[in-house]
Amino acid sequence: MSKYYVNKFLYTIDRDPEWVASYRHDPRGTLSRWEKEIGGWINPTEQTSWLEFTPAEREALATHDYVWLFENGAHFFLNLTLFIALFDDEYAAESGPLAFQLEMAQKLGHWTGREYPSVAL
Repeated sequence: MSKYYVNKFLYTIDRDPEWVASYRHDPRGTLSRWEKEIGGWINPTEQTSWLEFTPAEREALATHDYVWLFENGAHFFLNLTLFIALFDDEYAAESGPLAFQLEMAQKLGHWTGREYPSVAL
C-alpha cells in the first residue's frame, strides 16, 4: 500500500468541505481530479511524478471501503474523520447520534484485541 499517498488523500480531502462533498457524490471523479490538482504536489513549488494509487487502493477509495483501508494501513484517525464527514449526518438522521461510528466499530470489530495495522511507510 502507498500509505503516504492514501493518507495524503484522506487528510487533504477532509480539510475542505467542497472536496468532501465531491468525494461523497463522485468518488471516482474526485480521485482523478485530486491526483491532477493535489496529489503530485510536494509543496507549493515542487511536484513528484512517482506517487500513485495501487489498483486496490483506488478501488477501495472509489467505493468508500474504509474497512479495507484500515486493514491495509491507512491511518485510523484520518480514515475515521473523513468517513464521519461523509456519512455522519445521513446516519444520524436515520438512526441517531453516533450511528455511523457505531457501524464502523462493528465492521472493524474483528480487530478487537489485535494490534492496529502498521501505518509506517
